Amino acid sequence: MNIEFPVPFAKMSGAGNDFIVIDHRQSLVPEEEQAGFVRAACRRMFSVGADGLILIENSEKADFSWRFYNGDGSVAEMCGNGARCAARFAYARGIAEKRMTFETLAGIIEAEVLEDDGVSLLMTAPCDYQKGLSAELDGKQTEIYFMNSGVPHVVVFVEEGVEIPVKEWGHTIRFHEQFQPAGTNVNFVQDLGDGVIRVRTYERGVENETMACGTGAVASAIFAAEKGITSSPVTIMTSGGEQLKIVFELQEDGTAEDVYLQGPARIIYIGQLTAEALL
Repeated sequence: MNIEFPVPFAKMSGAGNDFIVIDHRQSLVPEEEQAGFVRAACRRMFSVGADGLILIENSEKADFSWRFYNGDGSVAEMCGNGARCAARFAYARGIAEKRMTFETLAGIIEAEVLEDDGVSLLMTAPCDYQKGLSAELDGKQTEIYFMNSGVPHVVVFVEEGVEIPVKEWGHTIRFHEQFQPAGTNVNFVQDLGDGVIRVRTYERGVENETMACGTGAVASAIFAAEKGITSSPVTIMTSGGEQLKIVFELQEDGTAEDVYLQGPARIIYIGQLTAEALL
């Protein structure tokens, strides 16, 4: 491999979604080797371990740009929790001011670093809303909702108290023929009352439940408001027990504008990857 070791990195957590973040404004990992590098570094037990890896790079349009990889080496257009971590990292490294913009495949993202460990993102406008869909879960046809909130997301509403086999049901919908070839992330939502919903997410590229998903929280909050379950601002209780806040303007047609994702983005530790991390 033509990688310049050691590779400095930060391990970060966005409400339980964990990431390896690398200042890549001077290239350390050749583009053709990045997918393999990501798969190796994101292995738990054998390497750093993470849901995804973020490369911070130069931009002519914004304060910086990023390359976002899922843990399996696939590229994702957007990741809300990853974006908040990227913003906090960029501010901590002096790459950007507290208010910043950065390039993603989903478009230009605006972010603001808040007090303590918080970051607020102005998300790209959700699109491709689809209602009236269904999928067979546990032998029953179940109503599902779809939107692209930066990446594709299905939302399934489940009664409180019902046990949710997230990996099984998530896998079924993620690979359902109606969402091919790209597939979709899948969110299972339960109403906890008082403007709070619990969201458990199966993420494509991780192929399992993650402790949080920012774009999934956005999709879940908007559809919950459209159904009259809650209204903006919506508090999301994540699988990891952290809270995210979604603020938006719900339109008469059920779409949303001025969508903000707010929550913690913590720097867990700083380190250096050696070549042995890829063995």
